[in-house]
Amino acid sequence: MNTLFPIYIKLDQVQTLLVGAGPVGLEKIQAIISNSPDARVKVVAEKVSTEFYEFIADKPLIELSNRSFSSVDLFEKQLVILATNNPKLNNLVRELCTKHHILLNVADKPSLCDFYLGSVVRKGNLKIGISTNGKSPTIAKRLKEFLNELLPEEIDETLNLMSDLRNQIQGDLKQKIEVLNAHTEQLVIKKEYDRAN
Repeated sequence: MNTLFPIYIKLDQVQTLLVGAGPVGLEKIQAIISNSPDARVKVVAEKVSTEFYEFIADKPLIELSNRSFSSVDLFEKQLVILATNNPKLNNLVRELCTKHHILLNVADKPSLCDFYLGSVVRKGNLKIGISTNGKSPTIAKRLKEFLNELLPEEIDETLNLMSDLRNQIQGDLKQKIEVLNAHTEQLVIKKEYDRAN
């Protein structure tokens, strides 16, 4: 049973630390920036790949320190991502994050994680996170590909129309929800009808 609680974090309002700047670190920073271009990330790594340097070259909100991790790197951080293959360091950071109430993700080590980085489907303002509870990132990737093909490009236009409608509806929250539910139900029925014909 997947008991994870899905949330969407405003990374431009959170201080994030990434430890590691090799291939896995590159994958993590790319995921962060593709989802949150204004994320403020501090990166600490003894070795930095050429590809990592190239990726962050035009991103002033990413601060890189080419050195070993130090406990002071956790100061004022709310989120930490480890992209290292150093079990001793991973366990040390796990202990420090627990002590200071900082959420931690450790690449390929589900048992050390407070949260996972799932696959993400994006269509304009629509964003769908996919979680396999850390069991199979490959399945999550395949589901992402499937949903990307399934969802129509016009979904963003529909979202904008629904946002305008929500702002125009008078009444209390319950009344607004009833009106919006009626509109979206018709939308789903119409899509099913169109697909059948």
